[in-house]
Amino acid sequence: MKTPTISVYNRQRRVRFPLAWLRRVAEEALGLCLGESADGRFALAQLGEVEVSVVSDAVIARVHKEFMGIEGATDVITFDHGEIVVSAETAVANAGEFGGAVEEELALYVVHGLLHLNGFTDDRAAQARKMDRVQQRLLRVCLEKNPTPQNL
Repeated sequence: MKTPTISVYNRQRRVRFPLAWLRRVAEEALGLCLGESADGRFALAQLGEVEVSVVSDAVIARVHKEFMGIEGATDVITFDHGEIVVSAETAVANAGEFGGAVEEELALYVVHGLLHLNGFTDDRAAQARKMDRVQQRLLRVCLEKNPTPQNL
């Protein structure tokens, strides 16, 4: 099984977060996600590169409308060619709603996107439950190995 490279870019200015930390989490998550495939195809291993872009709500809303025909911002959009787009502002809102840290929310989005690349889907309840169980387990490992900056 070959390992794609993963790059993480901060393409927004409103939300501050430790980019170097998120890059370490993304590397960890990539390694873990390579071993998980919902459909047995392990498509993630076939990619040469995965690119994660952290963007604003305005940018992700445009991507959401253009590529999925859905109005409004969302947390994460994954493209089969290996691009994962995540919203920093949605991460702030969800962290506030669920009582977590923004960093952990961004890490969750990265894991979620990587699992999508490896065949996991969440458009049906049973599939979403399966994906959620796997992503929570992998996220826990990532955060144990890379504690959130405020928990250092």
